[in-house]
Amino acid sequence: MKTWTRLIALAVASGLVACSPAAAGSKATKPASVAPMPAVHPLSGLKVVPLTATTSAGPHRFAVEVAASFAEQEKGLMFRTAMGADEGMIFPYDPPQRTAFWMKNTVLPLDIIFIGADHRVLNVAANAVPYDLTPLPSAGPVSGVLELNAGRAAQLGIAPGTLITW
Repeated sequence: MKTWTRLIALAVASGLVACSPAAAGSKATKPASVAPMPAVHPLSGLKVVPLTATTSAGPHRFAVEVAASFAEQEKGLMFRTAMGADEGMIFPYDPPQRTAFWMKNTVLPLDIIFIGADHRVLNVAANAVPYDLTPLPSAGPVSGVLELNAGRAAQLGIAPGTLITW
């Protein structure tokens, strides 16, 4: 009886392996009806989306937290003590509007990048000083404001005219 049980178990296991996508030489994929869960930042709980800055050197990709609500925008990156080189936060505005940012309770020095309705950079407030209450204004109505680690904009060539998509 044990022999038959082993043979059946071996036959079932062989059938499963033979039918698997890896055995057929293809990559396993999720069914089209299952939508992927949005990525969420472990500290803020905010949705994380891809963002691309296209400079003369080519595209550079970031993973940015989305501060969409008034409360999320009000908090921003306050009290954050670390952020990866290719991470940041985007503050979307619909409709576009003039805005100004400050560094109240913001520990990290930041580049604050103001993005126009055409998704091109209007101006950059580079190397914003932690805890400084001086308003850093946009040069016109913005559809988004991107915060990156200080110096990152200059390092990558992000300047007025750079295309930013998210």
